[in-house]
Amino acid sequence: MIIPRLFLFISFFSLVLCNEKFNSHVLPRPLILETTQLRELDNEVQLQCTSWRFGVEANNLNPWKTIPLECADYVKDYMLGRAYRLDLERVSNEAGIYAKSLELSGDGKDIWVFDVDDTLLSHLPYYADHGYGLEIFDPAEFNRWVDKALAPAIEPSLKLYKEVMGLGFKVFLLTGRSESQRSMTEENLINAGFQNWEKLILRGSEDHAKLATVFKSDKRSEMVKEGYRILGNSGDQWSDLLGSFMSNRSFKLPNPMYFIV
Repeated sequence: MIIPRLFLFISFFSLVLCNEKFNSHVLPRPLILETTQLRELDNEVQLQCTSWRFGVEANNLNPWKTIPLECADYVKDYMLGRAYRLDLERVSNEAGIYAKSLELSGDGKDIWVFDVDDTLLSHLPYYADHGYGLEIFDPAEFNRWVDKALAPAIEPSLKLYKEVMGLGFKVFLLTGRSESQRSMTEENLINAGFQNWEKLILRGSEDHAKLATVFKSDKRSEMVKEGYRILGNSGDQWSDLLGSFMSNRSFKLPNPMYFIV
């Protein structure tokens, strides 16, 4: 008797399904609307944060202390994603094309200036623990990280570094780090693959009160007075590039995590 009853049940259930009018809106309509609204809101945040980052890189928003709270995830995704890598490669490639287009004098006076922090050495490991720029900069905490000499190379910059040296440029490293950090800076640079630079210039005691733009302008002035020709300059901050005695051409690396005057 079990089999006939089962057959009757299946037949009855099939008949009910056939006569049931199909409702294409099984999910409540408000849920669909909320999902759409959330997607539109997310798109708007992406657009606003992309616009903010453009303003930062174009030097239209200076000065600023931290990234906007609503852009925290956006900046994190950018720094850890493919876009940041592509932007770095774009800068390096364009700088390399420019460097190859120059005819050097051969007298050892044609130089390329590089900043160090987030130009040659990456501080992403540090900023990953500090909100990717969401926290106000803490010099003491950052210096403890610098003293470890563990910052990895920014690979596209290492490629450019080796390229310009191979072309015959003298390389000057101009950093806002203190002279007291020379040994760990040299150690970190060498371990990351940067070698054979001509000069590593750090802040002396007389430089600590100077804005970065003033300090680096003063040091470039000294280079020019010594007969050097600054043909290229690479930095992640506008203060690495602007001011007086600027390079014939400068190359700005992306950095939406912090701003240095």
